[in-house]
Amino acid sequence: MRKLIVLGFVGLLAQLVDGSLGMAYGVTSSTLLLAAGVAPAAASAAVHFSEIGTSLVSGFSHHKLGNVDWKTVSILAVPGFVGAFAGATFLASLPADDAKPWVAGLLLALGIYVIYRFLVLGGRRPTFKSRPNARFLVPMGVVGGTLDSIGGGGWGPVGTTTLLSSGRLEPRKVVGSIDTSEFVVAVGGSLGFLFALGSQGILWSYALALLAGGVIAAPIAAWLVKHLPARVLGVAAGGLIVVTNTKTIAESAFGATLGQVGVLTAVIAVAWIAGIAWAVAQERKSRAIEREGSLAGV
Repeated sequence: MRKLIVLGFVGLLAQLVDGSLGMAYGVTSSTLLLAAGVAPAAASAAVHFSEIGTSLVSGFSHHKLGNVDWKTVSILAVPGFVGAFAGATFLASLPADDAKPWVAGLLLALGIYVIYRFLVLGGRRPTFKSRPNARFLVPMGVVGGTLDSIGGGGWGPVGTTTLLSSGRLEPRKVVGSIDTSEFVVAVGGSLGFLFALGSQGILWSYALALLAGGVIAAPIAAWLVKHLPARVLGVAAGGLIVVTNTKTIAESAFGATLGQVGVLTAVIAVAWIAGIAWAVAQERKSRAIEREGSLAGV
């Protein structure tokens, strides 16, 4: 019973982060399950079944607050479903550990670019191009859905990172659209795991505990996205990408010890916090300039 309560709390925190930054629910939840000795396929299955409920509530909350670009969601849904189903079906035989450092390296580079994009703007407001098209979104959906099932999380890191770095949607709509489309991805992954593992291979109590916590957090996270400035949200999301994937690379590619990973993560976290503080300062500067312009025009 105590383990289920802890899992519920983890689901709450994971969805709070995922719903406000567009990633980390699967990564956080899967990490805990794997640490508890759960097999990778069973852990990812529990996470995906819980994500059906959390992503549904999160998507509805984002929609009500105007955070969703439905054209983007409609294009992402089918390739995401296909990728998730395929990834879940073949998880047991795919060498995911070998691919992990390479994928993490790509995501790390994109995360650094996201931070750079929002930090170098100075006192100017970020601008966004026209929305992404199918030629851009379809391969992203297939890759993101596949990695999501194989690694127990990946839809948010791939989708949010790629869309943020492209500059084609403002951050709150990137987060809202990725969270909303994740419902279809979760269904695809769950069906794949049912096909591959059977109902006896699914840890239903773990999935329900994660779901309970995530459902509570989903509306709160959607509200945060609505009210956080684009610059601050972009730097926060980019920092999360960098911290997560630096840890993965250090462990998988370089065999870093737990202590070394801890020191490295702490150093990057300090830089991340400093970046967010700088983004907040720049946002205040932008608003001050806008107020002065409004007063001058009166």
